[in-house]
Amino acid sequence: MSFGLLVGLLGVFLSAWLGISGGGFPAASQASAEPNYTIRAIRYANLAKFPLAELVTGAPKDRTIDIAMIFWVIQGGGRTILFDSGCHRQKWIEEYGLSDFLSPDQAVKQAGIEPDSVTDIIISHAHWDHMDGIDLFPKATIWIQKAEYEYYSGAAWQLSGKHGGIEPEDVLELVRRNERGQLRFVDGDDVEIIPGIRAYTGSRHTFASQYIRVGGEPPYVLASDNCYLYENLRTHSSGATFDPSDAAGNIAQQARMITLAGSADRVVPGHDPEQFKRFPTTGRIAQIR
Repeated sequence: MSFGLLVGLLGVFLSAWLGISGGGFPAASQASAEPNYTIRAIRYANLAKFPLAELVTGAPKDRTIDIAMIFWVIQGGGRTILFDSGCHRQKWIEEYGLSDFLSPDQAVKQAGIEPDSVTDIIISHAHWDHMDGIDLFPKATIWIQKAEYEYYSGAAWQLSGKHGGIEPEDVLELVRRNERGQLRFVDGDDVEIIPGIRAYTGSRHTFASQYIRVGGEPPYVLASDNCYLYENLRTHSSGATFDPSDAAGNIAQQARMITLAGSADRVVPGHDPEQFKRFPTTGRIAQIR
C-alpha cells in the first residue's frame, strides 16, 4: 500500500470518527446543545392574609395578600428537575395556616411525574417552605449553595447564629444525601450547574440564597424568594433579607434578573399567585414555557 493511499484512508477514518462532514462541526459538539426545557409552576398550598409589608418593604402595614406556595418543575435533556421542593411537615402547615394543601410528592403527580423519577432538586434557600420536601424525592440529587449548606449545618445553630424558618430535619436530610453521594455544592455566582441552567447569588434572602436562569427560547429567571412578588419588580423594593444591610443588594439583583431574562415579564417571583393568571393554567399547574 502506498504512503498516499494510507494517509487518505486515515483521513476518511478520522472524519467518520469525529462526525465531520463537509467541514461541519463534530457530532459530539452538536449533541451537547442545551435542552429547551419546559418550565411549570406547581402550587401546593395557599397562605391567606399574609402581611404585605413582610414581602414588599414600605407597603402599608394593614395591607395583606393571599400568597401561593410554589415550587417549579423543569424538564428536558432526560432530566426532571425541581426548583425547590415545597413542604409537608404538619408543624409548618399548622403554624402558618396553609389551606388547599397537597403534599409535593402528590402535587407532581398532577403534572404527570412520579416522585421517584425526579432526578435533581435545586434548592434556592433552606427555609421550610422551599426545602422541607426533599425527603419526598429519595432518588434526586440535591443542588445547594456550598455556603448555605455550611452555615445552616453549623454556625446557624450557635448562640450568634440565625436559623429562623429552618427545619432541623431538613438539614439532617442534606447531611444524609451528602453521605450517600446525592448532594452537589454550587460554589458561588454565575455557575452552570446543569446544561443550560445557571445559578446566581447576591440577593441574600438567607445566608447564601440563589436563583436560576433557565436558558432556551426565551430564557426565564426563576427568582424564588429573592423576589417574592411582581410588585417587588414594579416598585423596586426588597423583601425580607438575611440582614437589613442586604436590602440594596436585593434590589440590585432584581434588576440583574430582568437583564438575565431579557424582560421583567420573564422573571418569575417566588410566591406571587399572579403567575397562575399570566401563564396557561390547569388546576395547580401553570405552563411557563
